[in-house]
Order: sequence, then structure tokens, then C-alpha cells
Amino acid sequence: MEQKQRAIIVGCNLKNDKEFLNMMSELCSLADACDIEVVGKITQKLERVYSSHYLGKGKIQELSTLIHEKDVDMVIFNDELSPSQIRNLHTDLKCKVIDRTVLILDILAKRAKSKEAQLQVEIAKLQYILPRVTGLEESLAGQEGSVRFINRGTGESKLELHHRKIKDRISGLKAELETLVVQRQNQRKQRKKSGIPAVALVGYTNAGKSSIMNSMIDLYGSSIDKKVFEKDMLFATLETYVRNIKLPNNKSFLLSDTVGFISKLPHQLVNAFRSTLEEITEADMLVHVVDYSNPNYKQHIEVTKDTLKELGADTIPIIYAYNKTDLAAGEITKDEKDCVYISAKSKAGIDELVNEICKRAFPQQVCCQMLIPYEKGNILSYFKENANIKSTEYNGNGVLISMECKESDYRRYKQFENLIN
Repeated sequence: MEQKQRAIIVGCNLKNDKEFLNMMSELCSLADACDIEVVGKITQKLERVYSSHYLGKGKIQELSTLIHEKDVDMVIFNDELSPSQIRNLHTDLKCKVIDRTVLILDILAKRAKSKEAQLQVEIAKLQYILPRVTGLEESLAGQEGSVRFINRGTGESKLELHHRKIKDRISGLKAELETLVVQRQNQRKQRKKSGIPAVALVGYTNAGKSSIMNSMIDLYGSSIDKKVFEKDMLFATLETYVRNIKLPNNKSFLLSDTVGFISKLPHQLVNAFRSTLEEITEADMLVHVVDYSNPNYKQHIEVTKDTLKELGADTIPIIYAYNKTDLAAGEITKDEKDCVYISAKSKAGIDELVNEICKRAFPQQVCCQMLIPYEKGNILSYFKENANIKSTEYNGNGVLISMECKESDYRRYKQFENLIN
């Protein structure tokens, strides 16, 4: 079995940030997802990071001592480092130096399955590398065990890329991605023409978005092969999946499962994934999935809100789905509005979530009665497929149906309402 790389994590608590300890804990989780064992930690309280070395001189010395004591392979910093910081830290510490962004990009590189996701991740990787070529070359020179993304998929075994070469590669990848973006946009246009409401699942990574989608697929009879990948890990979903959820009352909506957010989400990633994230910005409604069992769930909500604002999706109507209630400690206080409490794993509360979606997504429904002549069987079939028929009566003139239907369908077939009289 391959031995895990060992690392020390380093973070600056800026302006006494109350979320700092949670962020450092999350950095450990990111390292673990990259098969890196964290064996030490250095922190410093500062008003702002030092521009040359991130930490102050005394802390750099303390870190250098700990590196030798623990015999580590690398040092991981909680914030994105500048090119000069990487260069200076490597010179002084004589050790591999990476940051939070590298870990996130490495996880995404491992998780990406579709061509679109792979292209997006590689563009983000190269955009990160571009201003840091010199510092990274020095930091990773001659070290085969470097974090995977640096040496994978860029067309070089070592980081001997010059700016022009990287820029050319980015341009080529963007051109390749653009073809897929156009396909996605065309699919979205077709879906909009159908008039079916689009609902996007959003939230912090590992909140349970994919589990909710699979629960709905299970409950509402969609094909089992329409299920999406789900696993209890960071960034399990990178692909954007869209499924048509058809309910027993013949109402249906399109449900999108999207990539999860995280604190300090690299800006390169947001830019590279912009076409995928348009599934969120183009949605009629968002379901903000929250891991209610996570002690830091309130902070995760704020991170998601900030990311939605950055994407320009903060004005879209939203329902909060507090998930994993079966794992939550203590009593659940259901006192917030626009919220449902669910457990995707046991499917508890999924019906309530769907009802809430329907209340918001189908406000233009009309309750009516229509008499459909027997020779107009195609219209009766249409309503059976596209309306919620509550009762059916056969008489000498045709089929009398009481139903709830779309306002547009009501206007289109209003003449059959008049036949009743």
C-alpha cells in the first residue's frame, strides 16, 4: 500500500475570525480527500497576512523547526498564496509548499468524469498555475510525489511550462469547451420552450443534493438508470444532471443537481465552471440544501448565499431544505419560514419538499370543468398527460372532467368549458 504524504497545515486567523477553527478543520478534510495525512498545525493571529511570507518571521522559524521534527513532505496554507509567497516560502522552508486552492483543484481533477467537467477543471488548474510558474517549478522541482493535478493532463511530466505555452493550452481547451457550452445552451433553450419549471439544487459540498435528487427519482417512478452518483464525500458531484420529475398529479418540473460550494471557492473555478453554473442562474427556483447535522451549517448557508450573489442568482426564489435531520443532534425547531426539514436517506419530508416546490412553481393553475366530445379523444389524452384530473364522468355528449390545469391550457381549450352549459 502506498504511504500517505505527510503535511503540516498553516493558517492566519485574520481579525479574530470566529470561523477560523472551522476553516482549519475543513482544510484537514480537504487534505484527507487528497490522501494526505496532517501531522501538525501552525496558526497566527494577524490583522493581515505578510505579503512576503504569509506568516511573520518568528512563525516561519517555528514552522521550519516543526517540518524537521515531523519529517513532513509538504506544508499546506489555508489561503491562496501569491507567486512571490510560494517562491519565498520554498526558499526558506526547503519544502514543498501548496495552498487550499491546490487541494480543491486536485480533488476536482480526481472527481471529474464527463468531458465538460474535465475541461473545466483543467482550465482552472492552468489559470492557477499561469502566474505561479516560477515559484511552483522551484517548489516542486524533482519531487515525484507532488499533489496530482500539477503533473496531470497539462501535457508535461514536470512543470516546465512557459507562459505562452500555458496560454496556448488554455485557449485550446476553451475552444473545445465552447462546443460543449453551445450544446448545453441549446438544451436549456429547448427545455425553456417546453414551459416546464426549472428547479436547481444548490448548497455546500456534501450537503446531500444528489441524495435528494435520487430520492425524488425513487418516489416518482423515474427509471432507475436516471439516478445520479452520490457518496458521502467532498465534491462527489461535478457534472450537472437534469432530470424530469413527473408527479402523480401530472405536474412535472426539471430538477438540476449542481456542483457544491465551499469556503474560499477558487475564483478560477467559478470562472471555468460558469457555463455549468448557468443551470443555477437560469433556474426558476432554487432549493438550498443544508446539512442540518453539521455544526457549522449556518456558516455553510452564508457561504452558499455569497456564492449565489457572486453568480448573480441571489434574486431567484428559494426554498431551504434542511437535510440529514436523522443525524442531527438535539431537537429540531421548525420555526423558520420557506424551510422544510427532510432526510433524503430515509425519504422523510421529500413529499413536503415537493409540495412546497409545486406551490411556488405552479401558481398559474386553473381549477375548471370541461366537456370533451368523444371525437376529440386526442384532447382528452392531452389533459390526462398534462393536467391533474380529479374526476371523470361519461354522458351522451362526451367526457366531463374536473381538473386543475395550466392557465395557458385553460385559455387554449376554454371552448370545451362552454359546452357544459
